[in-house]
Amino acid sequence: MRMDDKIETPNSAVTRSLSLIEVVGLSEKPVTLNDLAERIDMPRATLHRLCQRLVEEGFLFREPDRRHYSVGPRLFKMGLTIVGSGVGTQRHAILKQVVDVTRETCNFVTRSGCDAIYLARVESDWPLRVHLEPGSRVPLHCTASGKLLLAHMDVQQRQKLLASLTFERFTPATIMSADALESEFAEILRDGYSTDREEFMIGLIAIAVPVFDRNGRVVASLACHAPKARMTLDDSKRYVPVLQSAARKLAQTF
Repeated sequence: MRMDDKIETPNSAVTRSLSLIEVVGLSEKPVTLNDLAERIDMPRATLHRLCQRLVEEGFLFREPDRRHYSVGPRLFKMGLTIVGSGVGTQRHAILKQVVDVTRETCNFVTRSGCDAIYLARVESDWPLRVHLEPGSRVPLHCTASGKLLLAHMDVQQRQKLLASLTFERFTPATIMSADALESEFAEILRDGYSTDREEFMIGLIAIAVPVFDRNGRVVASLACHAPKARMTLDDSKRYVPVLQSAARKLAQTF
């Protein structure tokens, strides 16, 4: 189906909801009510009610600007399950190659609303490790992947999102203001990678690189994290070329 084709919806609440989910799910960026009205043959008032209900149920997410809608956590988790036997297997194999080199846990992460969400993850063999499943959500402001994804956002959208964030302190090193984050974003864009200096968990460090789509947009991140007792932040930077090579392979899975 081409994205410029208009969807005619039979008079059924289920069909209308599925049509709305289809348009939002296939969109490359968050959509407004006007965008949906152009794509779906449905009264605006009905569209608005359906969007509200789907947000309440977790199938859609209302962006911080309150005008745009994107895929919600419930729909996102369903998508992860569906692709798990195909693309998910390919991504797992790429992450496993990185883990074999670094001997530490690797994550494939994207943004979902105000959180970073794990698309795929391969654990290290060490008994001491942080266990999180694909689909797990972590904060944006204090994780290597979260900060990297924020750094590559459109500036205006990022500022709106940051204005809506709750800056929860997880450790003494957690960054607690948008201004402090903006300073770090400049470093991330300059260096090509992001780090977590025990900002999310005491004793845990991480490094992340961007994953680009075919249009050059950053759509995800690839991160490696480890206890500081096993890997220092300087040690982790040695693996940036390994992560970047794997990120290029992951880009082919989109």
